[in-house]
Amino acid sequence: MGTQNIAVLGLTRVLSGTVAASRFVTVAGAQAGADANALGVARFGGVSGDAVPVDVLGTVTLESGAAFSAGATLKSDSSGRGITWVTSGAKVAIALEASTGAGQMVEALLIPNVA
Repeated sequence: MGTQNIAVLGLTRVLSGTVAASRFVTVAGAQAGADANALGVARFGGVSGDAVPVDVLGTVTLESGAAFSAGATLKSDSSGRGITWVTSGAKVAIALEASTGAGQMVEALLIPNVA
């Protein structure tokens, strides 16, 4: 699995709660929940009050929440990890690599998203 990413745009966010590295982050600086819109993916983990770089455009290293194939449209699970979008929730990324299960680091392309 990859740990490569090509960030085109990164923004610093002051976190409003605990966020793990390589997970989806909201505009408010919180770790994204299930089906949530995401600003991008945290490059590093942190706790409330920490300023953390968030990749918002380009490719990212994302932690998977389940198995999916390369090319799958992804959304956030309840822990901010990438899972396959099926019928509901915000579409936030496209998998550039397959995942065989939760906890793997894969490269994904961020896409503009709405719930």
